[in-house]
Amino acid sequence: MNRRRFLGLGASVFGAGALAAVAAPSAVRLLAEGRPGQVLSSELELPPPFQVPLPVPPVLKPVGSDGTSDYYEITQQVAQLEILPGVRTEAWTYGGSFPGPTVATRSGRAAVIRHRNQLPVPSVVHLHGGHTPADSDGYPMDLLLPVGWDGARSIPGMPGMEHHAAGRCVTGERTNTYPGHQRAATLWYHDHRMGFTGPGVWRGLVGFHLVHDDEEAALPLPQGDRDVPLMLADRSFAADGSFAYPAADPTDPAVPGVTDDYMNGVLGDVILVNGAPWPRLDVDRARYRLRLLNASNARLYRLELDPQPSGGDALVQIGSDGGLLEAPVTHDTLELSPAERFDVVVDFSRYEPGTSVCLLNTLGTGRTAEVMRFDVSSRRVTDDATVPERLAAVERLDPDAVVATRDFTFRRSRGDGWTINGELFEPGRDLARPALGSTELWRFSSDLHHSVHVHLNHFQVLARNGDDPGPYDAGWKDTVGLRPAEAVEVLVRFTDYAGTYLLHCHNLEHEDMAMMADFVVE
Repeated sequence: MNRRRFLGLGASVFGAGALAAVAAPSAVRLLAEGRPGQVLSSELELPPPFQVPLPVPPVLKPVGSDGTSDYYEITQQVAQLEILPGVRTEAWTYGGSFPGPTVATRSGRAAVIRHRNQLPVPSVVHLHGGHTPADSDGYPMDLLLPVGWDGARSIPGMPGMEHHAAGRCVTGERTNTYPGHQRAATLWYHDHRMGFTGPGVWRGLVGFHLVHDDEEAALPLPQGDRDVPLMLADRSFAADGSFAYPAADPTDPAVPGVTDDYMNGVLGDVILVNGAPWPRLDVDRARYRLRLLNASNARLYRLELDPQPSGGDALVQIGSDGGLLEAPVTHDTLELSPAERFDVVVDFSRYEPGTSVCLLNTLGTGRTAEVMRFDVSSRRVTDDATVPERLAAVERLDPDAVVATRDFTFRRSRGDGWTINGELFEPGRDLARPALGSTELWRFSSDLHHSVHVHLNHFQVLARNGDDPGPYDAGWKDTVGLRPAEAVEVLVRFTDYAGTYLLHCHNLEHEDMAMMADFVVE
């Protein structure tokens, strides 16, 4: 699709001139090591670190259950939250909190979730990492319009959106069904509205979705209060405490995109963990399972503990995007691109009582080099948790079963925004049509740093730059980070559900500026 056709789609979907930020020239700015993004400075005084206790999102209770399914309800609503101490911030939320409530499900049981939209804007819910039928996957034009919206009228500045042929739009409420035919894993759900995923996530539309199964439950891994989800998300704040975001046109919420300086991604100067700035957590001298999620729009993290425990190997990775690894992998540092998840076990008994252990981001600068702090207790505790040498059965996809090889290039095109194979996203036009049940080899290559996400099925990394997979590529993945001028080959098998799905960059500013593509499983 050429530039004129893309801008024509923008005019019909978002309103005339809506994609000005996409078409405008931009000085794409690379930081050290090819890291994307531009820091947006907050306009108020930031709190000192390690003062706020780490909050843990509540687990959502089902409103009903039967022999096969559990039923949930979530209201998307505006809430006034105290994120920075003593400051009120208006957030768009799932259920009134940021992050939203954690949905905890069991493999083999369907989760049926009814969303009610009481926000001032349309929304789309995507279960990231979910093995999901197309009509519940969260296609970016499947809008859930706010309660009370008259479907006969056009959305201001977005004429025709609710009737667009590529979308399934409803008003007020939508029910998504997640069949649960997948292994235990740390998933998350977030807004996926076309052109507005970045501001929607930035303003609070994120939450954990944890899948459990019998294989995981049989292992002696840390449980209960020692199984801790950690959502990492950077944000910036305006002088009045509101979330600051460099929208292309802050006077018109129907205009997608950001100002030129931020086209390579928006970086906040406040690191939030579970919605709290630089929090602290009291820990026993015991093993903890940390479910790490990079929910930032564009920020990369290279995490390490300070001080390192004697002997190193501080972070014992037990899981990736798609669940448990076959065997644990030890790291001193761990790199996360946007949307990646890593489950790690940290043994705090390796530290002396009273030790304060900082989780650092060595890719950050200034205040963004700190993430949170763990304060090691001196009280006596028992710890029966261990990390076994074998964790789970992981099926290896067979390269000999590949029936097609496809190349997808992620690049910035001069004057045309962010593209895949030289094309801006056009809803309803696909770049691939894999057969249901088939295995394909997909090759991703990049110009700058991109975080590539595939909907429907997890994949396995076969090679990186023609060599072995990297140190963070183990297990089942749904998101993989590509450094500048890098190529990654993955094996993916398309199972269970036919329909239209997405391949896209999970740098949310890249995504909003058309770095997406349909693929159709048939």
